[in-house]
Amino acid sequence: MSGHSKWSTIKHKKGAADAKRGQLFTKLAREIMVAARGGDPNPEMNFRLRLAIDNAKSLNMPKENIDRAVARGSGVGGDSAVLEEISYEAYGPGGAGIIVQAMTDNKNRTAAEVRAQITRAGGNLAGAGAVSWNFESKGLITVEVDEGDPDDVALEIVDAGAEDVEVDGSTVQVTAPYEDFAQVKTSVEALSGIRVESGVLALVPTTLVPLDDKGAMQTLRLLDALEELDDVSKVYSNGDFPDEVLEKYASAD
Repeated sequence: MSGHSKWSTIKHKKGAADAKRGQLFTKLAREIMVAARGGDPNPEMNFRLRLAIDNAKSLNMPKENIDRAVARGSGVGGDSAVLEEISYEAYGPGGAGIIVQAMTDNKNRTAAEVRAQITRAGGNLAGAGAVSWNFESKGLITVEVDEGDPDDVALEIVDAGAEDVEVDGSTVQVTAPYEDFAQVKTSVEALSGIRVESGVLALVPTTLVPLDDKGAMQTLRLLDALEELDDVSKVYSNGDFPDEVLEKYASAD
């Protein structure tokens, strides 16, 4: 599994470990609200909302919180919330591209906070399109194999329409075409002996920037700092992180 795919997997596991934090539930609620506002409040009719709810459940968000977020996003009960989606592009201290996606009710505040973190880390903001041209929208599914051979499961997932699979121990990281993601996710969920840990739409880099140990650790710290910002929902990078650096990152508190 590449250093970039491992980073994606570790991020989800760290998120699950930190699910007790109120900040994470707030971010999950915002994603649900925006998805509900932009489409049908019924997740069976709104795939983005279904993904947001599934992700919240996988991170142990209580059902009442999920239901409240759907209601607020769809304007039920007069307690609606207006959030605007905005993206920033940047280069990290090691030269890797970074895309920051935020949901905010105050663009000026969010821009200032994102800029401060990037500048402090030795990176710099970039213009629109400077980084995003190197990313494609894909579906990413993380599967844990409880029974059977992970390599055999990976082959079944390929037959289900996956674009790419990477096996790391009992974990299978699945990449699906954007337009086929719903169908692939449904097919994967129907397989026996596996657990779908996460299924999200994401920006996946087409090429990676190799990072040395110093640049990789600086970049990981920056990505962490950006994800800690209240308004930031998702952070993507095309950095290729050395395994030993990722191991330190994964074991850090």
